[in-house]
Amino acid sequence: MINTTGSITLTSPPGCPRAVLTNATIVKVKNRLNQKKRVSTRKLAKDLKISRTDVQRILREDLGCKPYKKRKQPKLSNLQKTRRIKFANWVLNNYSKDDTKKWLFTDEKLFDFDGIYNSQNDRVWAVSREEADRKGGFREKTKYPRKVMVWLGACVEGLTTPVILENGTIDAEVYINDVLPIALKCDDKMLGSDWTYQQDGARPYTHRLTQEWCVENFPDFISKERWPPNSPDLCPLDYSLWNELVQCMNWNRITTKATLIEEI
Repeated sequence: MINTTGSITLTSPPGCPRAVLTNATIVKVKNRLNQKKRVSTRKLAKDLKISRTDVQRILREDLGCKPYKKRKQPKLSNLQKTRRIKFANWVLNNYSKDDTKKWLFTDEKLFDFDGIYNSQNDRVWAVSREEADRKGGFREKTKYPRKVMVWLGACVEGLTTPVILENGTIDAEVYINDVLPIALKCDDKMLGSDWTYQQDGARPYTHRLTQEWCVENFPDFISKERWPPNSPDLCPLDYSLWNELVQCMNWNRITTKATLIEEI
């Protein structure tokens, strides 16, 4: 090019020429999206005989779309969906918006030495797999990691004191003796004398003795007949706060059960 023109300026854009995007092409892309089947931009470009860049331009500029990752949610049966609706109606009929601000949401979670790992975000940049391995491209996982269970409560005023269950399990006796008194003490301090205790449908929580303890000691609580099954996405600890906690922990210093508990 320099020999023929004396310039390094390109006379035309490099690569394949951009296709003229007609309304018909845009409609075809829109129709493919409306089929609700997973489709890649590469596959769309091949099927419509246009470039992948043009497909992306149609999606973003003409259709106003953005790529979103799929989110996990519980798979519910028709009966479980019905119970959710029943629960929602019960809450609407018995609690005001201000009342729900006095709910204590609770949950338990197992923590182990391996911590958390997101293969999507944890990458090593290298020119080859061998170089990546030399730079630490492995994620080591213990076959039988030691674990501790943590119970925690959350409300609009903050978090309760975490209860560490070092053997990694919980039953009704442990729950009544070691967990519920902490919940009662913390929430009386944070929310006063009028509040509601929430717990899921785990067996220790639905045990007869547990339900009796809650009736006798809490100002109000959601009984096992009320809380809908398979509903972790209704509890902020499950869908948000546990993840925030593990992201804040320094997993590099955790080498023993004691350091794991300290970090929690």
